[in-house]
Amino acid sequence: MHSAETKTLQVPGARLHYEISGSGPLLLMIPGAPADAGALAGLAACLSDRYTVVSYDQRGLSRSTLAGPPEDQDVAAFGQDAHHLLTTLGGEPAYVLGTSGGALTGLDLAARHPEQVRALIAHEPPIPELLPDAAHWRTRFQEVHDTYRGQGAGAAMQKFVATIEGDHGAPPVMPDPSQMPPEALAMMGRIQGNLDYFFAHVLLPVLRFTPDLAALRSGPAPIAVGVGAASPEGVPLQAARALAEHLDVKAIEFPGDHQGLAIDAITSAEIVHDTFAGLAAPGQPSSHPARPA
Repeated sequence: MHSAETKTLQVPGARLHYEISGSGPLLLMIPGAPADAGALAGLAACLSDRYTVVSYDQRGLSRSTLAGPPEDQDVAAFGQDAHHLLTTLGGEPAYVLGTSGGALTGLDLAARHPEQVRALIAHEPPIPELLPDAAHWRTRFQEVHDTYRGQGAGAAMQKFVATIEGDHGAPPVMPDPSQMPPEALAMMGRIQGNLDYFFAHVLLPVLRFTPDLAALRSGPAPIAVGVGAASPEGVPLQAARALAEHLDVKAIEFPGDHQGLAIDAITSAEIVHDTFAGLAAPGQPSSHPARPA
C-alpha cells in the first residue's frame, strides 16, 4: 500500500484538496457529493500498485474550500476543476473513474477536454434528464430541495435517499467500519458538514445536467458505464443503463449497490483495472500497467 501525499490547487473560485498515491499511469478518481476523496480511499489503495492514483474533494465539499460565499455549482464548474487539476498534473491523458455525481464530472470532462481522458468509467451516473419521465424526476428532486428549506438537512437526506432509489429500494448497505480505511471513517464526519451546501447549491443544478452525447460518441476517449449488481431500480441504475444505450456500450457490473466501490474495493479494483485494459484504443501504444505478480 502506498501512502497518499496531500496537496492543494487554487482554481477559479476555490482551492481544491487532492491526494496522490502510487506509481504508473495517471488515474483520476472523482467521488460524488456529498462525499469526498475518502469515499474512494480503499479503492485507491487497491490500485496504487499499478497507477498514480489521484482523488480529490470537489469544490465546496469537505477540504476543498470556496473563495467566496456558497453559490450554485453545476457540472460544468466541476468539470473545469477536473480539467485544471489534470493540467497541473502534467497534461498527459489520464484514466478517469467517476462514481455517482463524480461520473457526471467525468462525462463533462470527456466531452469538453477529450485530449485529457485516456479512458473513462462512469459508475452509476445519476442523470434523470436521460430518462423518459425526466419531468417527474425534476419535480421529485425539487421536493427534496424544498424539504431541506423547510425541515433541514436530516429530513432532506431521508427524502433524497428514498427518491434517488425510486421509493422502493432497500436501505443502502453501509461499509463495515472495521473494514474501512481511516480516510473513509474520517469522511463520514465530514459529510455531515457538507449537507447544507449540497442541498442548497449542488443537488438541483447537478441533477439537471444533460451530457453532450454527440461529443461523447464522436470523441476519442472510450467510455464504459458501470452498474451495481445489487442496485435498486432507482435513478442511478436506470440512468446508467440509458447512458450505455446512448453510447452503444454494454454496462459493466460492479459488486454491491451504489456504494459498491467502497464496500468491496478489492473486487472493484480488479474490474476497474480489467475495464481500462479492455478500453485501450486500438493502434495506440498502451501504457496500461500489468497486474503485479
